[in-house]
Amino acid sequence: MPTVARSAADRFRTLWHQLPYVPRAFRLVWEPSRGLTITWLALVVVQGVLPAVSIVFTKQLVDAVVRVLQSQGAWADVRAFLIPAVLVGTALLAQDLASAVSRYIRTAQSQTTAQHIDLLVHRKAVSVDLAFYDSAEYYDRLHRARSEAASTPFELLGSIGRLLQSGITLVATAAVLVVYAWWLPFVVFISTLPGLVVALRYIFAEHELTQRQTTDTRLTWYYDDLLTGTSSAAEVRLFGIGEHYVAQYQRLKTALRRDRLKLVRGNVIAEGLSSMFAMVLMVGTLVWFAIRAMAGRYTLGDLALLYQAYGTGQSLLGSLHGNIGAVYRNMLYLNNLFEYLDMKSSLRTLPQPVVAPRTLEKGIQFENVTFGYPGSPRIALQRFNLTIGAGDAVAIVGENGAGKSTLTKLLCRFYDPQEGRITIDGVDLRDYSIESLREMFSVLFQDPVYYYESVTSNVTVSTAHAVADVASVRRAVHEAGAEAIVARLPQGYDTILGRMFPNGTQLSTGEWQRVALARAYLRQAPILILDEPTSAMDPWSEAEWLRQLRELERGRTTIIVSHRFSVAMHATRIHVMHHGGIIEAGTHDELLARRGKYAAGWETLLAETR
Repeated sequence: MPTVARSAADRFRTLWHQLPYVPRAFRLVWEPSRGLTITWLALVVVQGVLPAVSIVFTKQLVDAVVRVLQSQGAWADVRAFLIPAVLVGTALLAQDLASAVSRYIRTAQSQTTAQHIDLLVHRKAVSVDLAFYDSAEYYDRLHRARSEAASTPFELLGSIGRLLQSGITLVATAAVLVVYAWWLPFVVFISTLPGLVVALRYIFAEHELTQRQTTDTRLTWYYDDLLTGTSSAAEVRLFGIGEHYVAQYQRLKTALRRDRLKLVRGNVIAEGLSSMFAMVLMVGTLVWFAIRAMAGRYTLGDLALLYQAYGTGQSLLGSLHGNIGAVYRNMLYLNNLFEYLDMKSSLRTLPQPVVAPRTLEKGIQFENVTFGYPGSPRIALQRFNLTIGAGDAVAIVGENGAGKSTLTKLLCRFYDPQEGRITIDGVDLRDYSIESLREMFSVLFQDPVYYYESVTSNVTVSTAHAVADVASVRRAVHEAGAEAIVARLPQGYDTILGRMFPNGTQLSTGEWQRVALARAYLRQAPILILDEPTSAMDPWSEAEWLRQLRELERGRTTIIVSHRFSVAMHATRIHVMHHGGIIEAGTHDELLARRGKYAAGWETLLAETR
């Protein structure tokens, strides 16, 4: 007993904490569909009153029918019968019309609200720090926000509306029942009370189960993508691992289904017992009705009214409890949506940030920077120092994991260092507005995005599609050495790339990289960062691109991140990274003369090519 009481108290506290979400949920529906919401609320009131009105008219109709039968069709009684008949018909027609209009309104609200919530989720997804993507918790939150809570505000409002409608009808029906016996409304209420308790317990248990299953559910999505996706198709077949992942998927799906069915099975048994309790009370009440009718206490119309009102009351209470349960369930799941939408950036911003300069005057400086990725015990940069002058063309080289790509992420302020600072023209990056700071950079990332759109859209995405004139796009494609690639495409610059959509043309990895290079070149930013720009190029393509590089660097500060000596040696200054720090710096010839790590790597490369 103490455990049950404690559990009930916990559920009540959980529900109480969700109450502030109700007005927020209403705003989510109200903002995109104000007119529809007002109309819907009016219909709720109308639909709440009409059933009680119909019950009263039905009593009058039955009594009128009895009088017509007793008088054998006297015109006065027939005329008295026509009035309640028309009223009953009108009430029923009004209910049908109100229900039909309400369905249309709810469908329109549903579509509008879902689109509005998608907008909020998408805007949050593109605005959160990159650090969120380093956390499995973020993906769990996103999964719950999208799979369980995206339509919850609309559903919550609908449940509240049905609750209000049922409440209005129930009050009117109780007023009819209490005229015959003061205790009748209480019997109706008590008969449905166990059903409410069962429903609330099930909803809370279902919510807890869904929360526990989030990670495993995402794992089934991951296995499904491995088995059906394009990117993994070749390796799955080559390594013969298809059956392994099929088994993993089936194992998880079976466990998820088993837990869900166990919960539902227990709820079915509890629902059956509560229904039996309600049925016993209903039969007892109907027997009481029949005895009173046989004693002449009620007319046939009274009996019809009592039977209909009692049945309606019990049905309404069941619906009322169901709607209370739905409100409870939706409020639990609203926590998932608002928890996601309320995530705050960890990047500090000033109330009045500095606008970043359009051109680089002095340069970039890392001052004793220490940084480690969130959730990782490994330090990527340890008291790191580096100076890059305005207009310099530098190369950052080192083995994998040395921290080269981390420099790019810190410069673009996807993360902030835990210690030290990074400055541009002497100003800390954290003092600039993030938007203006990022406008200073044009970046070819190590793993560029494949946009399954036209060639032109792929190139102009770096300027948010603001630059679309043919000359600029063609110039960027030429500078990236991608002219021959575009010339071979069936619709040239209008060709849809990739095979995801109809009439698309797939490119090789190296060709995709050339398109991404064109994207970086089109963006006229003072700082150009190329992260492994030739990693997917063959030696002939790389040689051709290197010949163009000097021209492209003119007027820009260029940072090339690479592990290829053939690329690094063309920079005016090379910085060698090892274990999160710079251990050597100089030109290609100077570093060879030093006989250090760079020279050792160069000699190893020469030995391998002999």
